[in-house]
Amino acid sequence: MRDLEDATWQEFEEHIRDILNHHDFQVQFRKVFKKDGRGHQIDVVGIRKDLCLCIDGKKYGRGRCRSSSLKREALKHYKRCLVHEEAFGLKSIPLIVSWLDDNMVVENGCIFVPVHMLNDFLLNLDAVLEELAF
Repeated sequence: MRDLEDATWQEFEEHIRDILNHHDFQVQFRKVFKKDGRGHQIDVVGIRKDLCLCIDGKKYGRGRCRSSSLKREALKHYKRCLVHEEAFGLKSIPLIVSWLDDNMVVENGCIFVPVHMLNDFLLNLDAVLEELAF
């Protein structure tokens, strides 16, 4: 893939999907589902053993209000993940994978992982989830 800075948001999500595939996750890409008559979409769902990562990819620019936007999006994503968990009976871990590092770890129920740290996050997934009490 070319430089992520030049990638579209679609290519950014594809990059996240490819990293999960590399780590042997069963990947559902741009998963759309209905619950109680309402539609929902999660960018990337990765399942491995009894673990389900629900990822919302965020390729925001360098704007001043980015962290407040990410916090709002985290709350929406957290609620989507609760619906996903209920609909499929899988403990669904909400992740926001961001293009830039916003120095946020957990916000509104979501774990924040900058894309440049996603590989390391997945390599140490069990320890990180335990440390963050997920």
